[in-house]
Amino acid sequence: MASSGSASSLVTATGDFGSAPKISFGTPLDAGSTTEVSTLIQGSGTVLPENGIVSGDYTLLDATTGATVTATAYDGKTASTFPISSAGIPGIQKGLACATVGSRVAITMPPADGFGTEGNSQAGVGATDSLVMVFDITDAFGTRADGAIQPAQAGFPSVALAPDGRPGITVPSGSLPTDLRVADLKKGDGPAIADGDNVIVQYTAVVWADKSIAGSTWADGTPKLVQASSSAPLATTIVPSLVGQTVGSQYIAVVPPASGYGDTASTDGKIPAGSTLIYVVDVLGILPAAPAQ
Repeated sequence: MASSGSASSLVTATGDFGSAPKISFGTPLDAGSTTEVSTLIQGSGTVLPENGIVSGDYTLLDATTGATVTATAYDGKTASTFPISSAGIPGIQKGLACATVGSRVAITMPPADGFGTEGNSQAGVGATDSLVMVFDITDAFGTRADGAIQPAQAGFPSVALAPDGRPGITVPSGSLPTDLRVADLKKGDGPAIADGDNVIVQYTAVVWADKSIAGSTWADGTPKLVQASSSAPLATTIVPSLVGQTVGSQYIAVVPPASGYGDTASTDGKIPAGSTLIYVVDVLGILPAAPAQ
């Protein structure tokens, strides 16, 4: 976790939270040997959870030249959303740790916590260039469902959770179900998912017949943003039965071929034609819809 210091305190950013800021600092700015962070606007929201997911708008600059490396749109709809632990730049992970939702923070990063000792020639960042990021934190999510545990339902595969929340699925013996079945494993008290909502989820999908994993955000290391749909084919919605679920819930869905991929195999070959699938889905949050084109 980073703290405020002589480098980060040199960065100012004017403009309303959530709008593109005017960022000022003397160039060249040397971030020293450690990442620092200063709070420019103090938010009153929740503290970012450890290994959680952050959503917000940011501007990243080359501290040597003052040039903008990249920035989000600041349009209130297309904020960047990612697991903090998966941020590709180490200084971002350090600078966002323990920040609060609603805050604007200024992070200064030495090369070792930025693009590394080789820099990033495509972005115009030299090997000895420090980085400056101003980040408006608009939302945060955990990495696992936190709802109330529900009684197990008969006829469903059993689910055991690892300490980090990753589900393990045990496929029962017996005949395959022929109808779509859904049961709550945890019930969250967050808002309900509506048709068309953009939803952050963790999921594991297992092929019933051979117990192989067809897909898992846990294995991929990052939750997924999907659009909830009550009518689109499973192959395009990624996970089934999101509409009507509440944020914080975890549910299991048993999906027969008629409700899933049918007689078509998945393009990656992990789901054979005619497969019955088992999904365990954690509903983490809802993001605003993208603006109309």
